[in-house]
Amino acid sequence: MIRQFWASKAGNFGLATAIAMVPLMLAVAGAIDLVGTSDDAAQLQNSLDAASLAIGTKYQPGMSANDMRQLGQTFFAANMTAADAQEYSNSVAALQASASGNPSAYTISLSSSISRPAFVGGTPAWQAMRSASVKIKPGAQACVLALDPHVSSAVDLQGSTNVAMNGCVIAANSDASGAVNRGGSAIVSAACVSTVGTTSGLTPPNATLSCGAPQENQYASFDPLADVTPPAYGTCQSMPNGRTVTLSPGTYCDKTWSGNITLNPGIYILRNVTIKPGGNGSLTGLGVTIFLMENSQIYINANETVNLSPTTTGPYAGITIFQAHGNTQALTLNGGSGSVVRGFIYAPDATITYAGNSDMSAEGSCLRLVGNTVAMTGTSAVKSDCAAELGGREMYAGRMITLVK
Repeated sequence: MIRQFWASKAGNFGLATAIAMVPLMLAVAGAIDLVGTSDDAAQLQNSLDAASLAIGTKYQPGMSANDMRQLGQTFFAANMTAADAQEYSNSVAALQASASGNPSAYTISLSSSISRPAFVGGTPAWQAMRSASVKIKPGAQACVLALDPHVSSAVDLQGSTNVAMNGCVIAANSDASGAVNRGGSAIVSAACVSTVGTTSGLTPPNATLSCGAPQENQYASFDPLADVTPPAYGTCQSMPNGRTVTLSPGTYCDKTWSGNITLNPGIYILRNVTIKPGGNGSLTGLGVTIFLMENSQIYINANETVNLSPTTTGPYAGITIFQAHGNTQALTLNGGSGSVVRGFIYAPDATITYAGNSDMSAEGSCLRLVGNTVAMTGTSAVKSDCAAELGGREMYAGRMITLVK
């Protein structure tokens, strides 16, 4: 029978056909794997693009790779097709995230890979790796920024306020209705107003904006001092007696400063210290940076005088007052006639209340207010560009995000 099979032409043809079908079937299987892997890779790319854009809207300098992964994961998973969710969850590698750049432009990069079991069992799985990048550029120069993400009236302009910020932007990271609010007889002129939420009361004649109308529903602004680390504590310095005192740089603890206080140039670290000059008192410090640590606070009333300017060199150049994260004590600068304030006033977890006056407007114009919320109740004029006076530090409103191909 075997001889007959080998001698049969039909048998030879059947055997030849069977042998020829092997590479044909392998080619078909390879085509199926290729198409499937290509589809998976396209889905992976779309998901990475969506995740990188989402991270770009929330990124802040110093954010860890793990924070970026967590922020992007929801968007990444949501963009993988629901029908294949179980398959993807088993075959997609963990997101890899990194950030690079500087305040002029940051780049966020994501990558991941996906594997598909081969159509023919016992052969290696097919794998595709994809990556996505976004570039984040800052918006226009800003002079006032409220960091709270949700509260109404994050920037509040009230009373007889006359705020002139020609060429400079007022910004709020709050997504609430009325995130930037103008009320009463307040008059505002600025390059623009930018907020994640909406605004209230910013219409002519009470508001004059070079951009025409407030920019609402924008991306959040960068925290300009997010990467600043306060100095280490030193030995607590003693306080001299008397109502008029002159202090040298160092660490001060558990006191109330009142009267007429003069600070020699340098860095001051305050632990549970309250600066409250009292009636007709004053706070003077030229070339200083004051760190308000723990529960330290500054309260300058209208019948008191404040004259402060920042250091212009070193790691804290341009910063006049830095209130540490976690310190929620209100920071109040209501200095009376003759008061001058320059530099960055920073209280990321507290309310800054600033009441300027004509003297502050004339001389203290290189001012940047960054608080959890900011209330302005007096006359203020702020320059849009004074990088030299602020140690080269910049502050921007909003951000522009683009996919990098």
